[in-house]
Amino acid sequence: LIQEEVIDLLAREAGVEDRVVALTAAAMAGQIDFEASLRERVSLLEGLDQGALWRAASAITLTPGARTLIRTLQRLGIKTAIVSAGFTRFTSALAARLGIDYSLSNTLEVKDGVLTGGLVGEIVDGPRKARFVEEIAAGEGIPLDQVVAIGDGANDLDMLRTAGLGIAFNAKPMVTAEADTSIRVPFLDSILFLLGIQREHVEAADAFDAAFEQPPLMPVPDLPPA
Repeated sequence: LIQEEVIDLLAREAGVEDRVVALTAAAMAGQIDFEASLRERVSLLEGLDQGALWRAASAITLTPGARTLIRTLQRLGIKTAIVSAGFTRFTSALAARLGIDYSLSNTLEVKDGVLTGGLVGEIVDGPRKARFVEEIAAGEGIPLDQVVAIGDGANDLDMLRTAGLGIAFNAKPMVTAEADTSIRVPFLDSILFLLGIQREHVEAADAFDAAFEQPPLMPVPDLPPA
């Protein structure tokens, strides 16, 4: 949905970008344990304050075609969700900005207005992503064979297997090999045609978007008090 790995943006603010980027790449490729890697990367963010989070948020860019994808699905009455191993401060704002129905991600721990380098709550890893998809489907009364999941990293594989259709989008080789189908193009809305959605529906969504000025992505919420 976005072009960046948020944890890499935060790592840049913390001055540990090279180390975190390498760990992120290895985790996405399934080369190292995801949870251990996530906790190690987050530990390196200790001490970041609200200003750093705002700067990271301002660097986020949507994947081309993301707005059209979400608008078209919304117009067709299809429920949407962000299921991310990223962080709630960013995914919740993104979901609110785009009108996405559900969102799940990890929660950074904060104390005295700065990041502690820890996480709170259940870790959103591959199995948790799959369970969340199941929970949404059950709550909405949607058979799993009518669920579509889109991912690109190793921790998306459980979710892709759970859905009736798992799509690898510009994904790592192991994900492309195991997904039901794959697509490698710059534009996220290309998935609409893969789903058999007609051009008239896509054009209607584009026309709706063009009628309104699109502000920047919603900034990350303020850090709460400890």
